[in-house]
Amino acid sequence: MTHHVPDGLPGELKHYIGGELVDSVSGKTFDVLDPVTNTPYVTAAAGQAEDVDRAVAAARAAFTDGPWPRLLPRARARVLNRIADAVEAQDARLAELETFDTGLPITQALGQAQRAAENFRFFADLVVAQSDDTYQVPGRQVNYVHRKPVGVAGLITPWNTPFMLESWKLAPALASGCPVVLKPAEFTPLSASLWAGIFADAGLPPGVFNLVNGFGEEAGDALVKHPDVPLISFTGETTTGQTIYRNCATHLKGMSMELGGKSPAIVFADADLDAALDSTLFGVFSLNGERCTAGSRILVERPVYDEFCARYAERAADIVVGDPHDPATEVGALVHPEHYEKVMRYVELGKSEGRLLAGGGRPSGLDTGNYVAPTVFADVPPTARIFQEEIFGPVVALTPFDTEAEALALANDVKYGLAAYLWTSNLERAHTFAQSVEAGMVWLNSHNVRDLRTPFGGVKASGLGHEGGYRSLDFYTHQQAIHVSLGPVHAPRFGTVRKGQS
Repeated sequence: MTHHVPDGLPGELKHYIGGELVDSVSGKTFDVLDPVTNTPYVTAAAGQAEDVDRAVAAARAAFTDGPWPRLLPRARARVLNRIADAVEAQDARLAELETFDTGLPITQALGQAQRAAENFRFFADLVVAQSDDTYQVPGRQVNYVHRKPVGVAGLITPWNTPFMLESWKLAPALASGCPVVLKPAEFTPLSASLWAGIFADAGLPPGVFNLVNGFGEEAGDALVKHPDVPLISFTGETTTGQTIYRNCATHLKGMSMELGGKSPAIVFADADLDAALDSTLFGVFSLNGERCTAGSRILVERPVYDEFCARYAERAADIVVGDPHDPATEVGALVHPEHYEKVMRYVELGKSEGRLLAGGGRPSGLDTGNYVAPTVFADVPPTARIFQEEIFGPVVALTPFDTEAEALALANDVKYGLAAYLWTSNLERAHTFAQSVEAGMVWLNSHNVRDLRTPFGGVKASGLGHEGGYRSLDFYTHQQAIHVSLGPVHAPRFGTVRKGQS
């Protein structure tokens, strides 16, 4: 198999602090691997607490003394639109680098780059169109809401679709007027390094965007604990989110956390099975299965269960696994050998917990790299670990059900609650079932196609808070109530009676 290596790869990745590329104070670095060969291709500066201190100081100065928080929304929107233009103009290059760094198929990486541009475009529009509440007591008082940026936002992003997910946080934070410190995932820092040039060229003032590379337990931990960072937005694994939650408590920081998932796709016998097959295959095997909203538990009503399993396994076995840069590839290489080993442990476990219908190991002909064949297990009981635990790879569990009540119980019988997908032609059942599922988002007769205006977030172990649309602007801004009197104030006159007088 050929392995595409992009031209012009950097020799090292530095931090970006106060408008300058800088090394770590300590001089520490770490190697970054490409997932096809698992060999280092670049060294990155390994941020420590002192590097985070520098980045926060630059962001804090931009907040207290710089122009960005004080610009009119339209002026900030112009910069955000220039950022979107720049991302769109280099989407092919972004996709090439993202594919090389993450192992995502090139066609899917291109879609993520284009989505990143749309995130900036969307929040540029939203911040200009935003309105706030005003209340009147005629002739007496006007009460209105004044919105202002909270301060320095700490953004900690994951390694799956990193550039797009960084834009998801950067766009609303910057639109709201907050300077940021971004800590990208250590597995995939390459595309994040492009933001500095994009932002500088678009006219973002120095210090508004800062980037510190490094490991979560070092740079990420220092960012979460920093007293001058009042907001933390984190996307990642649930146990890491729990640690961040505890560490934020000391300073009562604002938190938005999108965590893990083990989302169900429920297929009733009256569903359009062709559409359900297309959607559920895409829902778990796109992005290499490394997606928090993957419908990795498929619950199928008994009358169509055998047919669904057979057709699903046949399709899964024909999924094209290979070179991430090849446009024909549907599943590429997993991001890192550590993650590959984790997924393969679940694949081996699944062989004792369910009936293997497809995959189950490394695809033939791909002897190196982090490749896992799309793997399908049937007859998986709800007590199985592959039913309960997030695998975050191209592995799916199929389970039958007999009644609607059983389907609902199975859907809710995990600690997560991020997404759910429901397939049925019964409109009444679709709505009532959807409203009973313990999930922050539900798609009816659809795969994961999301309107950016809607809230994104989960319940239970899948997260805390919501982002998306106005909820993102709510997170990055204080909403200050201001009350203005329009006439004489008739307050009780304390202290007007002398002592001793009746």
